[in-house]
Amino acid sequence: MSLNTSTATTQPAPPAAWQTARQLLPGVALCAAVSLVAAGLQVAEVAVFGRAWLESLVLAILLGTLVRTLWVPPKAYAPGIAFSAKMLLEIAVMLLGASLSLQAILAAGPLLLLGIGAVVAVALAFSYGIGRALGLPRKMAVLVACGNSICGNSAIAAAAPVIGADSKDVASSIAFTAVLGVVVVLMLPLMAPLLGLSDLQYGVLAGLTVYAVPQVLAATAPISALSVQMGTLVKLVRVLMLGPVVLGLSLVAGRADGKRPPISRLVPWFILGFLALAVLRAVGAIPTAALAPISTVAGILTVLSMAALGLGVDVRMVARAGIRVAGTVILSLVALGAASLVLIHFLNIG
Repeated sequence: MSLNTSTATTQPAPPAAWQTARQLLPGVALCAAVSLVAAGLQVAEVAVFGRAWLESLVLAILLGTLVRTLWVPPKAYAPGIAFSAKMLLEIAVMLLGASLSLQAILAAGPLLLLGIGAVVAVALAFSYGIGRALGLPRKMAVLVACGNSICGNSAIAAAAPVIGADSKDVASSIAFTAVLGVVVVLMLPLMAPLLGLSDLQYGVLAGLTVYAVPQVLAATAPISALSVQMGTLVKLVRVLMLGPVVLGLSLVAGRADGKRPPISRLVPWFILGFLALAVLRAVGAIPTAALAPISTVAGILTVLSMAALGLGVDVRMVARAGIRVAGTVILSLVALGAASLVLIHFLNIG
């Protein structure tokens, strides 16, 4: 009798997946709300100014930081915020691989490809060295170097989980590179006559110095269609450097632990996915119709993850490193521009 009563009153436990989803829902929903506001602000920028000077990705991290400054989310939000800041970010980075056109990159010619790789390598080393000399912590110096040398926010976001960077380091790096990125877009076309560059040369310079692909378009469109085409191509080559650089960081991080890292740490799964999607795109295995949706999903996930990073930031901690980060970013960008001009003249690009 007692056995039957126990059996009758026992309730089946909810599936583990459902329990996990319930734990993640509050934090993910909060990140989604911040992201929607950021997207709305970007639309408003376009309506008022004709273009978005601050993209939703940057706005999301700024809004998240503002929310965190005014209100500390309860513990129930923590699992979803952490999930959005890490897992969703890694998925977004993986999906970026489908946006690379290897055929267009190879068509640029071996000397230009090698030159771009050399400029990125020099900029990485110089930026990291300047950051350390100005007193930045090692991980933040790595983030600033990756952001300046490769592709701004996306590079910072990709490198952060590999080196185990704190939310405040990511937020500081993205905030300063984003602001300076807007300044570069505004100033670079005005400097073109002073530099005495041809349209083709200007496109190379813009592709090597401007952070994001949309910003490259904004910086080159006032000059000519040729500048737009060359700038976009050079920018794609810089983006391609993201995979090898992040892979190298994972190797260095493994050695720093003093022990042999597991395969998942040595080669992060999302970097393998990034490279795999790039190869699939190159061989035509990804339908053309699927490229735009993949890019859209990657963009949405990146904005969500940036909102999550912002929600984990104490703005007072970010402000303490402000001057040093700003100095590192500015000096690094000047060095990147100088190296780009050297490459243009060395290769005798018309």
